[in-house]
Amino acid sequence: MRALILLLFFSGSTLAAQLVPPSGFSKPLPHTRKGLCVALPDPYTGRLIFRSKYDGSDSARATLNPAAEQTYRAQTKAITDFERGLSLMVWRYKQSGDPATLNCILTGLNAWASAKALTSTQTNHTGRAMRKWALATLATHWLELKFMPLARVNTHPEIEGWIALLAERVVKDWDGLAIEKTNNHSYWAAWSVMAASVAVNRRDLFSWSLKEYRRAAGQITPQGTLPNEMKRGPRALNYHHYALQPLVMIASFAQANQVDVTQENDGGLRRLAGYVLQHDKANLEWLEPYCTLIKCDSVTIAGRDAGRPWVNRRMGGNLTLLYDQER
Repeated sequence: MRALILLLFFSGSTLAAQLVPPSGFSKPLPHTRKGLCVALPDPYTGRLIFRSKYDGSDSARATLNPAAEQTYRAQTKAITDFERGLSLMVWRYKQSGDPATLNCILTGLNAWASAKALTSTQTNHTGRAMRKWALATLATHWLELKFMPLARVNTHPEIEGWIALLAERVVKDWDGLAIEKTNNHSYWAAWSVMAASVAVNRRDLFSWSLKEYRRAAGQITPQGTLPNEMKRGPRALNYHHYALQPLVMIASFAQANQVDVTQENDGGLRRLAGYVLQHDKANLEWLEPYCTLIKCDSVTIAGRDAGRPWVNRRMGGNLTLLYDQER
């Protein structure tokens, strides 16, 4: 009897520990496109110290510095090209099933993983931001491969070890910030760690992401605004939209694992979404996951559908294909 109880306990624990993405991330797609191999850049192993494109701006950091932006883009080109190339190949593989494309993906990822790219402890704010954005793209697309029927990518411990290491670095980068410094960057960090938690099945990372989500939701005012994004002056609306994207993705992944965070702070996510939608009806990619969490009215759905397909590599790629339950 004792052995049976232990067996049931450990079986239940194992089942409870398995993290999963929303169902659309493992949904097979028709093979309507050709495969494509993109040569990823050499692994970036240097210091994560980059110039900010807002250098010289006032405290609101709302004024772009063209010269600084040019330097920033040059310094971070390898990382950005890695993200773009990976996303493009994963989606070509999902829509082709081409084994040569999968091999190209794995070859590139193994090179970056073997070099422990992006793990430098020499960082500044911009470098830490680049690390968590890259992790969002990497982890999301890896879990899409991992949960894709017949992809068979479960035998790559070096890649998953690298993803886990990056997630641990991101946690150290962004954990424990004072509330007045907790803004959209923290939310993107939390989303990248959420995606990584599912990719490598780490409950501790999952819990950290939820903790950061709750800190974010707790800041949403009755009017649906975020005080630390309001500080951005003329760019405040842009940053409310940018803050909303990762929060919706975290809520979507939480729901897939039987955790409802949409009610935090008396439905703070709904208020934030309402504020953004009231002022911005052009950038609606976040509605794809949002409308699977919270019932959207017909006008909102019509606006979402009119702009389809919605694509964002740091949220998973083609969000329309990932979240449209009718496809």
